Amino acid sequence: MSFVFYLLLLLQNYNIFSVSLVNQPKEEQPIYINSFDYPLPDERIAKFPLSHRDASKLLVYRDSTITESVFSSIADFLPKHSLLVYNNTRVIRARLIFHKDTGARIEVFCLEPLSPADYAQSLGSTTGCTWKCMVGNVKKWREGLLSKTIEIDGVTCTFSVELLKTEDNTHSIHFTWDSLNIHFADILEKTGELPIPPYLHRKTEESDLTTYQTVYSKIKGSVAAPTAGLHFTPEVFESMKAKNIETEELTLHVGAGTFQPVKSATIDLHHMHTEVISVNKSTIEHLLQKVGHIIAVGTTSVRTLESLYYIGKDLTPSPSPRGEGDSASGLQSFHISQWAPYEATEEIPTEKALQNILDYLERNNLTTLHAETQIMIKPGYTFHLVDGMITNFHQPKSTLLLLVSAFVNGHWMDIYDYALANDFRFLSYGDSSLLLK
Repeated sequence: MSFVFYLLLLLQNYNIFSVSLVNQPKEEQPIYINSFDYPLPDERIAKFPLSHRDASKLLVYRDSTITESVFSSIADFLPKHSLLVYNNTRVIRARLIFHKDTGARIEVFCLEPLSPADYAQSLGSTTGCTWKCMVGNVKKWREGLLSKTIEIDGVTCTFSVELLKTEDNTHSIHFTWDSLNIHFADILEKTGELPIPPYLHRKTEESDLTTYQTVYSKIKGSVAAPTAGLHFTPEVFESMKAKNIETEELTLHVGAGTFQPVKSATIDLHHMHTEVISVNKSTIEHLLQKVGHIIAVGTTSVRTLESLYYIGKDLTPSPSPRGEGDSASGLQSFHISQWAPYEATEEIPTEKALQNILDYLERNNLTTLHAETQIMIKPGYTFHLVDGMITNFHQPKSTLLLLVSAFVNGHWMDIYDYALANDFRFLSYGDSSLLLK
């Protein structure tokens, strides 16, 4: 029962994310989501990972040809001079359970910080913080504090939650505790539950605390793992190093919207969720050196990398840049809308976009670019940074499947037919694919 509310909110009848009709692209031929459906028997969904991460099967798609291997050998298939870019986000124990005096069970699912809005500051708070949350059984809790006593490193404190307001079926929840020696991250680690995907139809187990994190995860903030990275091991990284494959990391905190189904008949009515990204200046410098050789680990890395192009494009001097502030100098806040790639504006070279970002960071004495992205990558999209991607096999009728289709020029069904016919395991704990142009 632990995921009942989560399943209902994300996958059934709750409209968490409102539909916006503003600035939608005018498509000559609408993209119908039913064209991205395929039969996925429950037995093909991997409920648990393999005992060895890199023992998973690997499908390799290159020049419209499909071969297969094992993930431990992926270095043999990566092009020479490749730069592998992965998402270093770490999944937090975002699900919290409280009980009212009546015995009613209330589940609070942390989505993103509101105050402080910065993930690191909010997780590091020792006085209190407010998060955007989903709440299960909220009808039984409309007001008043819910509290529990917890003990962390020998310190006992009272941990309380208060519902501040409700908007679009999500809630602003204020967390407080009565010890200045405890961080919010410590509380989540002690009393929270790791939110494994709802389609696994099982409770979180102790093993998931390790297996549902990548070996390189370190920046806390996600409510779902960047699962393409779950196959990597230290041995795989050593094999890539031996072949002079370079690596870089970036951060996109994966939100619950990653499980949001496409409910509209056509894609133009679907509202993409927004996620927070951050990329170090040194990483952007490395990307600039490696344009034409960039391999993204997972769709989250793809969305981050492609968002960089549009951020850099907006930093080109113009009368009305999308970032707020002076386009030539001063701090800006960047939000890449889902339809930004499809607006009829002049393209610029990828190198120029990256250099624009570096110039902006240099002018403002910044070492990291922070932004929000809502980018939707669908068939017809032109990729600017990503030359290859490593990704798992995704749910039918999902935006992730649209992204894959865009990258392989519509040949996603060939790939998925092969995977289904050759005993590949699907979704988060399933097998992997390497897609190359």
